[in-house]
This record gives sequence, structure tokens and C-alpha cells, in this order.
Amino acid sequence: MTENVWGYRETSGRTAGADLTGYKVEAVDGSIGKVDKHSDEVGSSYIVVDTGPWIFGKEVLLPAGTIDRVDAQEEKVYVGWTKDQIKAAPEFEKDKHLGNEDYHRQVGGYYARPLEPPMRQL
Repeated sequence: MTENVWGYRETSGRTAGADLTGYKVEAVDGSIGKVDKHSDEVGSSYIVVDTGPWIFGKEVLLPAGTIDRVDAQEEKVYVGWTKDQIKAAPEFEKDKHLGNEDYHRQVGGYYARPLEPPMRQL
């Protein structure tokens, strides 16, 4: 990925200043939860997703560059990663990791790597 993983893609349909809190989040292979928090900070934009029962009530941090599309009418955010790829990302603890530069670099490195195509189910 050559673009900044911490910035919204111009093609995402994201409207500057729009509140994404409460939007449903859809991975390539299904729903992963709802947006609990988001940041529009230049060079450090992200969403925090409350995964509910999907991964036992944990939250995940997704850099804005992982977002393919925002549908304001449906109140959904679509990301270009599978559930397993997101689940394999560095573990996120809001109180410990928000604003932590080392964690930020670790997550950025994970999501900036080339995507492996999702495994096809037989």
C-alpha cells in the first residue's frame, strides 16, 4: 500500500467532519461490529470498532486507510480486510494504546503490508 494507512482514501466517500460513531462496520466477509470512536486527526485518522460477541467483546483499531467505503445513508463503513485478517492484527486496549506511538507504528506496519487474498472456502 503506497498511500498513508492513517488517512482516509479520497474515494472512500468519507465526508470531513461526519460523525461515524454507531455506524456498522463490514469486513470483506461480514459484519465485525460498530464504530465506538473515531479520529480525523491528519496523519493519524482511525476508527475503533466494538466487536461485540465476534471476538468476545474486544475492540479493534483500524487505520482510516483500511476503509474502502463509507455509506452515510446505510450508516455503514466497509473495510477491505477479512475478519481473520483483522483478528490477527496487534491486540488493542483503548486505555493503553490510544496515543501510544509505538503501538501506532506496529498497527500501521501491519495494515500497510500487502494484503494476502482471502482463502477461498471449499
